Amino acid sequence: MNDLVRQHTALSDTDLEWLHLLISEWQLLSDLSFADLVLWVPTRDGTRYVSVAQMRPNTGPTSHQDDMVGHLVPRGRRPLLDAALDEGRIVREGDPEWREEVPVRVESIPVCREGRVLGVIARNTNLLTVRTPSRLELTYLQSASDLAQMIAAGTFPFPGQQLDIDHLPRVGDGLIRLDADGVVQYASPNALSAYHRLGLATEIVGLHLGQVTAELAPSRAPVDEALVKLASGWAPRGAEVEAKDCVVQLRAIPLEPKGSRIGSLILLRDITEVRRRERELMTKDATIREIHHRVKNNLQTVAALLRLQARRMDSDRGRDALNEAVRRVGSIAIVHETLSQTLDESVEFDEIADRVLAMVAEISPGRVTGHRTGHFGVLEAEVATPLSMVLTEVLQNALEHGFGPGEQGTIEVGAVRTAAKGKEQGRLLVTVQDDGRGLPDDFEPKHTGNLGLQIVRTLVEGELGGEFDMLPAPVRGTRVVFDLPVSVEKRER
Repeated sequence: MNDLVRQHTALSDTDLEWLHLLISEWQLLSDLSFADLVLWVPTRDGTRYVSVAQMRPNTGPTSHQDDMVGHLVPRGRRPLLDAALDEGRIVREGDPEWREEVPVRVESIPVCREGRVLGVIARNTNLLTVRTPSRLELTYLQSASDLAQMIAAGTFPFPGQQLDIDHLPRVGDGLIRLDADGVVQYASPNALSAYHRLGLATEIVGLHLGQVTAELAPSRAPVDEALVKLASGWAPRGAEVEAKDCVVQLRAIPLEPKGSRIGSLILLRDITEVRRRERELMTKDATIREIHHRVKNNLQTVAALLRLQARRMDSDRGRDALNEAVRRVGSIAIVHETLSQTLDESVEFDEIADRVLAMVAEISPGRVTGHRTGHFGVLEAEVATPLSMVLTEVLQNALEHGFGPGEQGTIEVGAVRTAAKGKEQGRLLVTVQDDGRGLPDDFEPKHTGNLGLQIVRTLVEGELGGEFDMLPAPVRGTRVVFDLPVSVEKRER
């Protein structure tokens, strides 16, 4: 819609925001009217109309099988649009139109803002299934007529409302029509069922909805005046009412078709199952975080025991081996510590890489400095845990074999993340490069190496499904490269 409005019309950005607010609300008008809605806006030169948005009803058959958005119509071809735009009133004159052997009643509703007509809504009703309307349908149509008059007067939608369209109650979920005093005139079957689940044992028609709702909502405090006003339809607001293991979402829409309040619509939906599932997920998330926290604590305990044992070792080789094990356990503990602070099974790996780099650099304080370039991004836990171990082993190997006693140097960890293309997975290319003494002439990374390199090969090629290689750096030192397939994590999408 933004592109169409800016390309073809002279509307300002504030006018466009008003149209967006209208579009966020007009599913309500479409469902109450049992009709398709098409928003037409006059072009910049005033000779044509361009359709910038379209809505089909959930409550009846459509009258537009094709997508109308982007169509241009010369002024004069549709007289009802011209009359609504020029006179600023709802136009219903004219006989039904026939579209593919389907009779369609067309009405035009001007969209006004601050006394100006921005465009016209064409309301198209499929008459093929018209029958004697029920009480529900009559209530829907009367409510639609009131909303249409409010749109023409520029009082609907309500300015300043930030609406989450996906979570709002809809017409079919449940509807109650109130009079000016907040007394129920009509309640749809779904609305009545929702109030029965809240604990209402009588018929709801004729009762003051605000008082009834406040009585059903358990509270030891005085009657919640805000809830009474909302359920009485005095202001365009929303709330949730919970009673007897039932949660009902309410939304009030005051009706002021002629400038004064004549009543209101209350849309409601039983969201008991939704809230129950949310609580279950919250409980599961808390449990998972607690598990990660306990695993982290247990790993730190194991590391502490190994460190204690290393201090008691007389053999230098045994002490070094235990210290290597401490760092391996510590790298896994870092991942679990990070997971214990998140709501999902994924982590921002840049922070983990920096902590692993700092942990390994403690082996030679002041001699070898390390830094990271690029970004690892968000990784799933099943990738982050082995990757942290791989990074620990490669860094530890570089410090131990790349630099002799007293030698100074640098280690750089680089990460390049590429997005998935088509059916191809995304990739993560990690390089660890030092400026130390380099590789021996007879070194073969695929077959030779200590326990640490064997662990790296096993994790990279076996568990992570990637590729691993060690080669001389371009100038001096050693360069370790591992290329891993990574999926696009949810938060990044």
